[in-house]
Amino acid sequence: MRRRILLLSVGMTTLVVLAFAIPLVLLLRSTTASESKDKARNRAETVAYYVGDQGRTADDITAYLNGLPPAPGKISVRMPDGTTLGNPPPGGVPTPQDVPAEYGDDGDKKGPPKVGNADYRDVGGGVAVDVGVGTPNGTASVCLYLTADELYAGLVPRVWILIGGSLLVLLLSIAGAELVSRRLARPLEETASTAERLARGDMDARAPTTGPAEVAKVGSALNGLADRIDEVIAVEREAVADLSHRLRTPLTALRLQVEALPDRESAEELNTQVTSLERTLTAVISAARRPQREGRVPHSDAVEVTRQRAAFWEPLFEDQGRELALDLPGNPAPVRSSAEDLGAALDALVENVVAHTPDGTPARITLTRTDGTVHIVVADKGPGIPLGAGERGRSDRGSTGLGLDIARRCAEAAGGALTLHPNQVELTLKSTTTP
Repeated sequence: MRRRILLLSVGMTTLVVLAFAIPLVLLLRSTTASESKDKARNRAETVAYYVGDQGRTADDITAYLNGLPPAPGKISVRMPDGTTLGNPPPGGVPTPQDVPAEYGDDGDKKGPPKVGNADYRDVGGGVAVDVGVGTPNGTASVCLYLTADELYAGLVPRVWILIGGSLLVLLLSIAGAELVSRRLARPLEETASTAERLARGDMDARAPTTGPAEVAKVGSALNGLADRIDEVIAVEREAVADLSHRLRTPLTALRLQVEALPDRESAEELNTQVTSLERTLTAVISAARRPQREGRVPHSDAVEVTRQRAAFWEPLFEDQGRELALDLPGNPAPVRSSAEDLGAALDALVENVVAHTPDGTPARITLTRTDGTVHIVVADKGPGIPLGAGERGRSDRGSTGLGLDIARRCAEAAGGALTLHPNQVELTLKSTTTP
């Protein structure tokens, strides 16, 4: 986000600088040309005053032109008789407008030479400045020609100064945008980090309430939400504890009454139902207390949990003459499921093998990782799983039908699924790390 703010600020500043720089360049160009024209006009008038003095010959004027100090432009003089002296511009020097000289009755010139107004002409991409001056023999014309390079000779240094100033403004804007983006983005990044920590189950995480007012308001709202989540979790845990206390007491009394029945056959049947009810209640309470309901994302090592549950069932398999083979990877396989839930799901799958296959039937548990998921397959060589066995409450073998449903709910809670095949059950769980 900070980069976006910085880029946006620099982009806006660049547009503003360009909006001012382009007209300034045009203005500098026009100003430079005007200054060059003024200098050319002043120089041309200086030459015109010399040409207009009484008694100046063509040789005098030529020597004067050759002795002028170096300066931009080519100077030429068109004499009253049409003779052109010096370096004329392309196309020559035009005939000037009549500028009469003033003389007294005795033939002496009165005052300085009379110089006409300057006339500007565009010639060959440059500018020619024509100034007429009155002489005893008629009107002469002084022409100073500036090429395009000479006309805009002072423009490049000024443009470089403008470019330097623009770059300085851009650098200052970048520095200012960096400060502003840090002040604005840092609290937002910390707030986003707090939200991620809350999503991972860290209920102690709190967002900063500093920075701009809008960002501080977002942080305060997020902190209020976290506090409210804590309150809801506390109330829910109390409700679960109360439920456990309320239901277990009558269940215990019911079990005692069932055991006191004189009809042992009916007592055993009722005792089985009471046991099933107690297991169901335990499963409900365990689900209510699972980490997801506490606002925390569960995780465990599927390899270690599978190894532990296989060790738990191994003595029973040995007593029944069965072989329980394990095919586990050497590296951990973290999944989005608590060890208790995953262990209960594996117990349910292995228990199905023990309960519904003849003694001596081997089984194998295989764990693999592919594309961010963990696959646990429990396979046996028994008669196979009947169609619809994975439906809740459905059983064709005399059980409660909750075993496969427990495994299915565990898989779905971990972002996976339970897949049934005739002689194997596949438990797919989402991995918490990329393989």
